Amino acid sequence: IEISEHCFDLIFAFDEIVALGYRENVNLAQIRTFTEMDSHEEKVFRAVRETQEREAKAEMRRKAKELQQIRRDGERGKKGPGFGGFGSSGMSSSNTAIITDTRIEAEKPKPTPAPVRSSGPSKALKLLGKGKEVDDFVDKLKSEGENIILPSTGKRPSEASKSLPPPTHTESVHMRVEEKITLTCGRDGGLQNMEVLGMITLRVSDEKNGRIRLKVSNNDKRGVQLQTHPNVDKKLFTAESVIGLKNPDKSFPLKSDVGVLKWRLQTTDESFIPLTINCWPSESGTGCDVNIEYELQDECLELNDVVISIPVPSGVGAPVIGDLDGEYRHDSRRNVLEWCLPVIDVKNKTGSLEFSIPGQPNDFFPVNVSFVSKGSYCDIQVTKVYQVDGDSPVRFSTETSFVVDKYEIL
Repeated sequence: IEISEHCFDLIFAFDEIVALGYRENVNLAQIRTFTEMDSHEEKVFRAVRETQEREAKAEMRRKAKELQQIRRDGERGKKGPGFGGFGSSGMSSSNTAIITDTRIEAEKPKPTPAPVRSSGPSKALKLLGKGKEVDDFVDKLKSEGENIILPSTGKRPSEASKSLPPPTHTESVHMRVEEKITLTCGRDGGLQNMEVLGMITLRVSDEKNGRIRLKVSNNDKRGVQLQTHPNVDKKLFTAESVIGLKNPDKSFPLKSDVGVLKWRLQTTDESFIPLTINCWPSESGTGCDVNIEYELQDECLELNDVVISIPVPSGVGAPVIGDLDGEYRHDSRRNVLEWCLPVIDVKNKTGSLEFSIPGQPNDFFPVNVSFVSKGSYCDIQVTKVYQVDGDSPVRFSTETSFVVDKYEIL
C-alpha cells in the first residue's frame, strides 16, 4: 500500500538515478533536492497571494463597518426625508448588493503592486510557463540592472535540454548513435578522470527489413573498448565490423529500440579533452579579477548551446564584465555567472571572458560546462545496412548526439 501511495515519488527518484540506461552519479541528498522541486517563483506567488487576501479581508471589514454605521444613522432618523417609507427596503437591497460584491472581491482580490503579478491560481503551478507575471518579473529585474537572456525555449541556458531534438523524418530502419561524457579536471591543470560511454540503438519498423546487417565504421584511435549485444554474432563483428544476429534466420524486434553495440573510453590523458577550460582568479584591491578562457582541442567537433557556469559570491552585487566572447547571464538567485556560446567549432576554437567582483579565488570553483553536439566523439558510425539474403542495400536514417553528463573543473 505504501508503495502504491508513493509510486510517482519512486518513479521520479529512479528517473534521477538512471538516464539512457546508465546510472547517474548522484547521491541520496541530491536526489532528495531534485525531487522536492522547491521553487522560488512559487514562494513569491504564494506570498503575494496571501498579502492580497489579507488586504481584501481588511477592505471587507472596513466596508462592513461603514454599512453598520449607515444603518444605525438611518434608524436614528438622521438621514434626509427624501427616502420616505421605502428607504429601509432600498437600503436593505443596497446592503445586499454591496456585501455580495465584497465577498466576490475576497475570493478574487484585485491585484496590488507587487514584484510578480498573479493571473490566477491556474497558472500558479506553471512555473516555467511564459505568462504576463513572468514578463513583469523580467522587466523588474532589467530595471534593477540584471542582464537577462531569454532563449527561444523560454528557459535559462543552463536548463536547456541535454539532448538534441528528434529528427522530423526517419526511415523504417533508424539508428541512434549516442555518447555521454563525464569529465573532472583540476583548476591547476591535470585530468583527474574522463569517461565516454556510447551506444548504437537500432529500431526497425517494417517487417520486411527485420533480417538485416549493419556495417560499422570504427575510426577511433584512442583505444575504445567495444561490446556487442549477447545476441549479436561476435565473430562476424570482430572479423568484418558487421553487426548481425547469431541466428541469421531470425529478425530484429519490430518497433522496439534495441542496443546492438556499446563502447567505453576511460582515460587521464589531457590530450583527449575535447574542450579545455582555464579559469584564473587574481586578487585585487577591490576583490577578484577573473579571466576564463576555453579552447577546442578536438577540431573535428562542433559544440552547440555551450554554457560555462562560474559560481560567484552572494550579496556583493553583479560582476563587472570586461572583455567577452559570446553572451553572459548573471543569476543572482543561484549565484552563478553563465557564459553562453551558441557554437564552438574550428572557426572560433578559442574565446575568453573577463569580469571583476568582490570575493576570494576559491569562490569561483567548481566551474561546470554543458553542451550538445551532432557529431560523434569516438567517430563510430553505421555506414551501410543490407539484407541478410542477397545483400541488397536497405535505406536507413541515423541521428548522432554527444552530450554532457558531468563536466567540471574543481
